[in-house]
Amino acid sequence: MSEWLIYRGAGAPHDGITELPPPPPWRDFDGEPLVPEPAPLDPASERRLGVQRRQAAFHRPGNQERELVNAALYLRRPLLVTGEPGSGKSTLAHSVAYELGLGRVLNWPIVSRSTLRDGLYQYDAIGRLQDLQIERSAGGSAFAEASRGDEPGGGIGRYIRLGPLGTALLPSRRPRVLLIDELDKSDIDLPNDLLNVLEEGEYTIPELERITDRAREVPVRCDDGTVVTVRDGKVRCNAFPFIVLTSNGERDFPAPLLRRCIHLQLATPDKERLAGMVRAHFGEAAAERYDSVIESFLARSPGDVRAVDQLLNAIHLIQQAGWTDEEETRQRLTAELLRPLDRTR
Repeated sequence: MSEWLIYRGAGAPHDGITELPPPPPWRDFDGEPLVPEPAPLDPASERRLGVQRRQAAFHRPGNQERELVNAALYLRRPLLVTGEPGSGKSTLAHSVAYELGLGRVLNWPIVSRSTLRDGLYQYDAIGRLQDLQIERSAGGSAFAEASRGDEPGGGIGRYIRLGPLGTALLPSRRPRVLLIDELDKSDIDLPNDLLNVLEEGEYTIPELERITDRAREVPVRCDDGTVVTVRDGKVRCNAFPFIVLTSNGERDFPAPLLRRCIHLQLATPDKERLAGMVRAHFGEAAAERYDSVIESFLARSPGDVRAVDQLLNAIHLIQQAGWTDEEETRQRLTAELLRPLDRTR
């Protein structure tokens, strides 16, 4: 295997991230102060990676997949991953975080109402006003404490929470992993709104910028629940995060966004890759035991759309019910669960 690969797709954790060369001069960031290392992988990653994280061990990405992941790491650019539902787009982010020891994956699931502000931070102005009113009506002492500013900025940091993107851009020694899932479901403006943040690796929090004369450093809560200090109302990354943007191909993206990303098109999973996923979730012998189900999943007409979730659901049901290959119930329900998603009854 080429020595330049940092992410090797080997399925075993290692400290290769320490060997990542310096970034290009135009992608070199110097944000401060550095925040603590993130927590280890959480249950969401473990579900993605399979029982005892076997998906990482059984998943063997192809040469193109490995090379483009590493290109994104070297160039400090987001990775735009497109492909059919269930082709492993989201799992790729968790696989990289697991192998390189980059901690919990930050997840930003996109819906039609998602805005850039949602990804960066939220400010609960109504909650702050309500708390001040309660303290004022309670007799004055608590209200006076808050008004005097005994807490930085009068306690405004308690009402600000950084979003997944905002947390990923905090200055850290190692890159955080951020999954921006199903970007193609967003409003038409969001891909363009992301351009400046992805290029500059920084953003401002106006609510904190306005009080820098009274409080230069304000503690705020992050998307992962930790508390960090924001200085002068600005967040600027140090190690640019490893960002995976996924798309099911339901829309085209503007050229300026494509220029800022490394594009990876995942092929439809073949039998070998599906077998690896089945072994990851159901054990070593499962791929052979449920070979007929995998074959049924692969037997599709041109244009049929199926997701790997359908295959895993069918195998789990068969396993729990204890059906044999010949049982009519198994055959009937397997056919129902593997029905193409774009085909009406």
